[in-house]
Amino acid sequence: MTIVFKVSDNIKTRMIAYYKDKFREKTPPYAIFQAEEGGTIITLYESGKVMFQGISADIDANIWVDQEKHLNNKTIDINAPKKEKDKYQKELNYFYSMSTIGSDEVGTGDFFGPIVVTASYVSKDKIDLINDLGVKDSKKLTDEKILKIVPTLIKEIPYVTFTLNNHDYNKYQSMGYNMNKIKAILHNKVLYAITHKEEKYPYDEIVVDQFVYPRKYFEHIMEATEKVTNITFTTKAESKCASVAVASCISRYIFLKKIDELSKELGVVIPKGATTSADEVGLEIAKKYGFAKLNEVAKLNFKNVDKIKETLKIK
Repeated sequence: MTIVFKVSDNIKTRMIAYYKDKFREKTPPYAIFQAEEGGTIITLYESGKVMFQGISADIDANIWVDQEKHLNNKTIDINAPKKEKDKYQKELNYFYSMSTIGSDEVGTGDFFGPIVVTASYVSKDKIDLINDLGVKDSKKLTDEKILKIVPTLIKEIPYVTFTLNNHDYNKYQSMGYNMNKIKAILHNKVLYAITHKEEKYPYDEIVVDQFVYPRKYFEHIMEATEKVTNITFTTKAESKCASVAVASCISRYIFLKKIDELSKELGVVIPKGATTSADEVGLEIAKKYGFAKLNEVAKLNFKNVDKIKETLKIK
């Protein structure tokens, strides 16, 4: 039996103290400790992930599940409905047992900053590294964590990335391209690039998070002269497939760097997302550099633009 979940920082401290006398001499990469108690192997990783392995794994795990509930009012369900759990585990085991190419994008929900799409190749022998680094969907990681782990990913994992600046994004919008069409075009672009590099990668599957029905995806890229069509589409792919998770993290890393560059260029801290903070900064930029500047740095089809126009009394 194997049970894995993430624990809070205060629980990590308690676990270290509790298992201190049972530590093994050698620990896996990126593990804080590995201990053995009553036939159960307990491994705590720097990411906060803890793994219990053994016949009594559920008993040992429940000690810390109860601690999370008592100290942090946090519920961890290690007994999820069997059908749902088995379905997810089947997909997880399927993709994590093979070498894959996967792609993912960031920036589509941000008023400022580009759309960044990345495709990565993760071979089976790199899966342990990915897990030990705590790689997962970038939306579930802090920016600090992304900035810490991605330099290692960039060194270890082959990838191709493409950045669509907002000037070109707005041009696509003026041509009638919706967000899903733009995403499909960009995913196809990086997938084609990585599958046609001089170095050939022996992948088993190409995986893309399903953001639109496959039939519609292929309609969106119909005009492309170079296409990748042997794709497996699945929902929540960032959580099921290592290459998609890596692509998500690399895309986020590049996005954060671009936001930082833009902040320095404009002399104002550029916010992420499309909140009221984005309205305020957009208004500041429009006043300082002229409204036309937003065509270069922001997505003009977002509602934030309407609020800025209203304040500036622009029709």
